[in-house]
Amino acid sequence: MHGEYKVPGGKLVVVDLDSVGGTLRGVRVAGDFFLEPDEALDAIDAALEGAPADTDAAGLAARIDAALPAGTRMLGLTTEGVAVAVRRALAQATEWRDYDWQLVHEPPQPPALHMALDEVLTAEVAAGRRPPTLRVWEWAAPAVVIGSFQSLRNEVDSGAARRHGIAVVRRVSGGGAMFVEPGNTVTYSLSVPESLVKGLTFADSYRYLDDWVLGALGDMGVAAWYQPLNDIATEVGKVAGAAQKRIVDGQGAVLHHVTMAYDIDADKMTEVLRIGGEKLSDKGTRSAKKRVDPLRRQTGLPREEVIDRMIASFRDRYGLTASGVTDGELARAEELVRTKFATPEWTARVP
Repeated sequence: MHGEYKVPGGKLVVVDLDSVGGTLRGVRVAGDFFLEPDEALDAIDAALEGAPADTDAAGLAARIDAALPAGTRMLGLTTEGVAVAVRRALAQATEWRDYDWQLVHEPPQPPALHMALDEVLTAEVAAGRRPPTLRVWEWAAPAVVIGSFQSLRNEVDSGAARRHGIAVVRRVSGGGAMFVEPGNTVTYSLSVPESLVKGLTFADSYRYLDDWVLGALGDMGVAAWYQPLNDIATEVGKVAGAAQKRIVDGQGAVLHHVTMAYDIDADKMTEVLRIGGEKLSDKGTRSAKKRVDPLRRQTGLPREEVIDRMIASFRDRYGLTASGVTDGELARAEELVRTKFATPEWTARVP
C-alpha cells in the first residue's frame, strides 16, 4: 500500500507498507523533508513496524514520538504528518494527479443556480459520470448565502436585503453566511471523489483541499495560511471561508467550496448580515469589518487576473482541462432551482 501526504506548510511524506494479519509490515517512510540524525528515519520505520492496522493517527504519532532519538530535528516533517500518510496508505487513498481534472468557468449565473450546480456536479462525480472538477463561479446578482443549518432570521436582516436587491439563498453545506456582490467576490468549488480525502479527518480535509490556493496566493505575494476550521487568513485579516458537504451515493464525493473577498462594501454587509458579538468573540476583533481584508488591497491585481493566476496555479500542480456543464447537468440543476433552492420552504427551513 502507498500513501502520500503533504505536511501543511512543510514537505511531502510518502509511506509504503503492507498490512499482514492486521498489523503493519515492511514500513518504509520517505519524502523531501529534512531530518537529523539519519538514524531517526530508521527509528520511525521501526516504530510503525508491527503496529495494529486500526491504530488511529494520534496513536501512530505517539509511537513515533516515543521512538525518536534524543535531539531529533525535523524540518518540513511532523510525526502527525507521517501518521496521516500511513492512514492514507491503509485507506488506499488516491492523489490529486491520479485524475483528469476538469475546469468549469462559465458566464454569470443566478445565486440559486449556483447552489444547484454544486449539488448536481458533485453527485455526478460520486456516480463516476464526471471527472473531479474545479468550478469557478461568476455571479449574476448580489446575494447572501447562508449555511445549511443557520437560522434565516438570526443571520439576515430581510428588510435590508430587500432594500439593496440582495437575494437570500441557502446552500447544502454547513458553515456561516457569505455576503456576495458581483465583481467583489472570488468563489470556487471542488467536486472530488471521496477517495481523495480518505485517511484524513474531516478537519484535516479542509486544510488538504485548501493547500493549492495557499500556494496560488503566495505566488501573488499574499502570505496566507489555513486557520481551523474553515478560514484562510493573513496577518491583516480573513480573506476566505470554506465549507463542505459529503455525498455518500455511488463511490462517494466531497463538495468543498470557498468564497474569497476580492473587494467588499463593509457597510452594506454589516447592514444586511446580523453578525453578533458571540460569533466575533473568538476572532480577536470587535468589528466584522475588521475581520475581512480583501484581495484587491493585498494583491493590487484586477479580479480577473487573480482568478487567472489561481487557475494557472492549479493547472501547474495537477493538470486541468477546460470543460463545461453538460445540457443534462444544467437541466437537473434548473429543476433543483424550481423544486428546492428557490423555494421558501428550503430557504427558511431553519426559520
